[in-house]
Amino acid sequence: MEKLKGAILSDRGVIRVGGAEAERFLHGLVTADVAGMANGEARFAALLTPQGKILFDFLIRRAGDGDFLIDGRSEALGELIKRLMFYRLRAKVEIEDESGARAVLALWGAEGGGERGKDFFADPRHEALGLRAIVATGEAERRLLKAGAEAVPLADYHAHRIGLGIPEGGLDFILGETFPHEADMDRLGGVSFTKGCFIGQEVVSRMEHRGTARSRIVPVAIDGEPEPGAELRAGGKPAGRLGSVAGGRGLALMRLDRVEAAQSAGEAIMAGKAVVTVLAPIWERAAAADKPS
Repeated sequence: MEKLKGAILSDRGVIRVGGAEAERFLHGLVTADVAGMANGEARFAALLTPQGKILFDFLIRRAGDGDFLIDGRSEALGELIKRLMFYRLRAKVEIEDESGARAVLALWGAEGGGERGKDFFADPRHEALGLRAIVATGEAERRLLKAGAEAVPLADYHAHRIGLGIPEGGLDFILGETFPHEADMDRLGGVSFTKGCFIGQEVVSRMEHRGTARSRIVPVAIDGEPEPGAELRAGGKPAGRLGSVAGGRGLALMRLDRVEAAQSAGEAIMAGKAVVTVLAPIWERAAAADKPS
């Protein structure tokens, strides 16, 4: 039986957004329905450019009536704070970098028999990712042990994520150049198409209704050792770019039409000298399993 595994996500940081107008402020900016969140609930979200491209992707958790915690990549937090401050204007909102005081944890695998407490919550992108928590930095290792998890390196968490086909900005796609549909946010609950306005909403809604996403991030099996970021070619034509790689698996942003044409013609998809095989992402595997035979 697979053991419960846990990792401290040292490449993640935490921003607290609080104050009397925090909910309204965030709800009008990000892709998720912040107003519909219950206390303790987390959602996947992004802040977009006015042209609908992802500037920052993150998880956001309601930590109280007027408090929200944003869990994002550490290297991008400084710029995210600057952007939030730019939009704050005169709103009664507090924006604080709490990365020094808080750590992000992930648990996945078997259920385990330890104690987790209210800090742990389901990763909103997909149940197979497991649980997540934002805890005091000094408590991180103890909380993993208390949960009954085997502590593993950060690389093991990313291998788990990559195997499921779940992309992260800055690793699997270029921030500022990628639409939410291309990064699979529409499939992973990262965009509300019913909440109304948010920055970039018109472009994203148009892509949803017209089905115009020509490219998507897909999980791939790799026979060879290409570098992350390697160009992909299908039938001799540029077909995309490789993102994260771990243990013979990877994520790639690919032109779907060129992939389909190459597959129909029996032509290999290449990353340099490595052969790349497109796999079904976790949400497509689940949908196929639910269909009647």
